[in-house]
Formats: sequence, structure tokens, C-alpha cells
Amino acid sequence: MDPELMWLAVGFGGQGLFMLRLVIQWLHSERQHRSVIPVSFWYFSLAGAVVLLVYSVHRGDPVFIAGQLLGVAIYLRNLVLIRAEQAARDAAA
Repeated sequence: MDPELMWLAVGFGGQGLFMLRLVIQWLHSERQHRSVIPVSFWYFSLAGAVVLLVYSVHRGDPVFIAGQLLGVAIYLRNLVLIRAEQAARDAAA
């Protein structure tokens, strides 16, 4: 496979993961008839951001790199907060 085509596939794959997070959030919200952000939203956000970060590093785009680095930090922090909340609930039970 041509390396440039492979990198385009990586970039589109990252965008696909990032898009799936919104589809998942929308479906969960529709099922519950209210706005809901499931934990899987954060995992898909993180996966998409990491793949797009790799792609942006390959492309050498500092603006894209900075944006994805911030996103990775935010998504990781949300997952840490969710796990801490779950651990506190489990300890209280």
C-alpha cells in the first residue's frame, strides 16, 4: 500500500472514531429521552484523538497537534474522574 494512502486511511479512521462518539451519545440520549453522555463516549473520544494526534504529528501540523493533545488530556481526565466516582460508589456499597 502506498504510504500516503495509508496515512490518509489513518486520518479518516481517526475521524471515524471521533464521529462514532457522537452517534453513540445521540443513540443513548434517544433511548433515555434526555441528554446523556455514556462512558463509551469518552473512550471513543480518546481513541479518535490519539489516532488524529498520530496523524497530525505525521503531517507536522502544530495547530492540529496542540488541539489533539489538549483533547487527549481532557478525555483522559474525564475517564479518571469517572473511575474515581465508581470506586467511591463501590466503597460506599
